[in-house]
Amino acid sequence: MLTLLSTILATIITVIIAPKNKTWPIVVAFTSFILILGTIWTTSISITQNPTWGLLIDNISGPLIGLSVWLIPVALMANISNLQTNSAEESRNFILLVLLILIFLTFTFSSNSFIGLFLGFEGTLIPTLFLITRWGAQQERIEAGLYFVFYTLISSLPLFLSLLYIYKANNHLSINLSLINSLGSISNTAAVFCMIAFLVKVPIFSLHLWLPKAHVEAPVAGSMILAAILLKMGGYGFIRLTSLFYLPFNTNISSMLIPFCCWGGLLTGLICLTQSDLKSLIAYSSVSHMSFMIAGISVLTSWAFAGGMVVMIAHGIVSSALFCLANTFYERTSTRTLIVSRGIKSMFATLPLVWLVFAAANMGLPPLPNSVGETFIISAIVSHNIINFLPTLLGVAVTAIFSLTVYQLLNSGANQKWNINATKINEREYTTIALHFLPLLALILSPEIVAS
Repeated sequence: MLTLLSTILATIITVIIAPKNKTWPIVVAFTSFILILGTIWTTSISITQNPTWGLLIDNISGPLIGLSVWLIPVALMANISNLQTNSAEESRNFILLVLLILIFLTFTFSSNSFIGLFLGFEGTLIPTLFLITRWGAQQERIEAGLYFVFYTLISSLPLFLSLLYIYKANNHLSINLSLINSLGSISNTAAVFCMIAFLVKVPIFSLHLWLPKAHVEAPVAGSMILAAILLKMGGYGFIRLTSLFYLPFNTNISSMLIPFCCWGGLLTGLICLTQSDLKSLIAYSSVSHMSFMIAGISVLTSWAFAGGMVVMIAHGIVSSALFCLANTFYERTSTRTLIVSRGIKSMFATLPLVWLVFAAANMGLPPLPNSVGETFIISAIVSHNIINFLPTLLGVAVTAIFSLTVYQLLNSGANQKWNINATKINEREYTTIALHFLPLLALILSPEIVAS
């Protein structure tokens, strides 16, 4: 883990001191090396390893670190064309902010202390805020940044105070020790205060208002990182905290949270059917999927945890790919409106097939990995309480409807005369699409990589 963190830090230093005209080649080379190093190392983890400096790597944090080091370079590559009109200094600042997010993500997922997890969790706030407010597409990016900051900070203060209270009562905040001996005497109020910050970050329905705004205004790299990785920090923290106070959560909180998330996921799916903005629709889709994921994890069984991990990793890949494809359309039409973008597919021979694969993955169609995770989660939810079967079943149906609706709107109909653009997909865009296909294929062939 120290090797990975040192490599990322070395990349940041190299970008700072390198000539401005060599920035992008250096970044692509270094981040590709980080991708290979991190993927090989994190996917080979089979037992808990706790090296020096209080860093933890296990079967929960390992896949998420692997997802981070895989998608950060892809996000940078997808954003190259959007930065061509900016100065070399602004492009360098953008790259440094993204690499800084990667350091905070790695530290968050590898910290063996809940305080370290909290610091890394909050550390991503400032660089993400700059990405949204500085490189956003419209004037509303300032409002989106304010929503993002206030939702995160207001929910994080109770978490910090609760962690201090727990440390004073138990003299430790170690994740390893909490896995061995959960804190059964903690109050329900402290448990709720701890979890609310991560439920906002996931987010679940009713705590999600910041997410569509942030997604719509963020640049494509910001949207890909936000949906694919930053939202998974909420799920990761939620899993870790359930081990910290298993008894109060299982006794009092889960019975209310599970049906709330199930019905919230259904309502968010219905909201997706009303969206005309492509990025906004994908953002609401993430809220729906993450609501059902939290409902499944709240059952607190090994079956549910395995399903939750598969859903988090698979959704990270699929949502990143959808935002990348949305950006491919946006660069050619300068609009995200679904009805305007229809018909452009006739200029791209392979794009309808790509959209079909990722739309099918988003709706959880077998044998794609989303279906494996959702099967585990739905089984856990229904086994907990048969009443939850109704919103879960309806949520799956609504997800299929809006996923196929997006595919149909974007990949059918004739070209409008005012919307003809002869630009073809370039090698960079083919590479970003391929780098989303590869991990999806790996999960199809070997889902135990993240569910072991």
